Amino acid sequence: MGLEGRTALITGAGRGIGRATAARLARDGARIAINYKGNAAAAEESKRLVEKSGGEATLIKGDVSVDEQAEEIVKAALAYGNGRLDILVNNAGITRDNLLVRMSAEDWDAVIDLNLRGAFLVTKAAMRPMMKQRSGRIVNVSSVAGVAGNAGQANYASAKAGLIGFTKTIAREMAVRNITCNAVAPGFVPTDLTNALLKQMEETILKQIPLGRFGTVEDVANAIAFLVSDEASYITGQVLVVDGGMVTA
Repeated sequence: MGLEGRTALITGAGRGIGRATAARLARDGARIAINYKGNAAAAEESKRLVEKSGGEATLIKGDVSVDEQAEEIVKAALAYGNGRLDILVNNAGITRDNLLVRMSAEDWDAVIDLNLRGAFLVTKAAMRPMMKQRSGRIVNVSSVAGVAGNAGQANYASAKAGLIGFTKTIAREMAVRNITCNAVAPGFVPTDLTNALLKQMEETILKQIPLGRFGTVEDVANAIAFLVSDEASYITGQVLVVDGGMVTA
């Protein structure tokens, strides 16, 4: 996709969709800033995969849901990019699934804080250099749960739906500065966050997917790579659903 010379910050890039996106954008020529919260070994593996793809990467530890740490994450990415930050992928997220009647306030807050507040904090910090550059690409990783809802995931679906509204608003606010903001909404993709659920309900879920298979982290990474590329320069405020046809409206 021609990302040579550009710097990309990917939050939660130590595993899953974030790791696959890091490897894909590296193959397209971007320098990758891999943010992770605590699992250093997983982050090192992401860095190794980026380098195997022929790219270069740096590791940035930090919790995106904490104000000061979010600022430091962006500052470190800017330093790595010699003062530029061209691409931001807000991917960091967690689940704390339960039916609403059994969901604790702590589990609600934890998911909203990391999945939604974290994206707000990192995006706000990234806006300053992108506005100065008069260019930037932001992609928020939402979910079909944020589009259609999902039983047992009131906290997660609310955070992901919030990301969609956030995406559309940032797109309107930043278009004048040549900054685009889009979202991807993955369907059922096996990752560390979803493996247990998919194994329990595999047959039922597959019947809901017209393409008849689960997605892969690479499927989502490919969509993100398109949205941050020059080929998508006239696309902003959109939600690209990557779910094998499961959600059609």
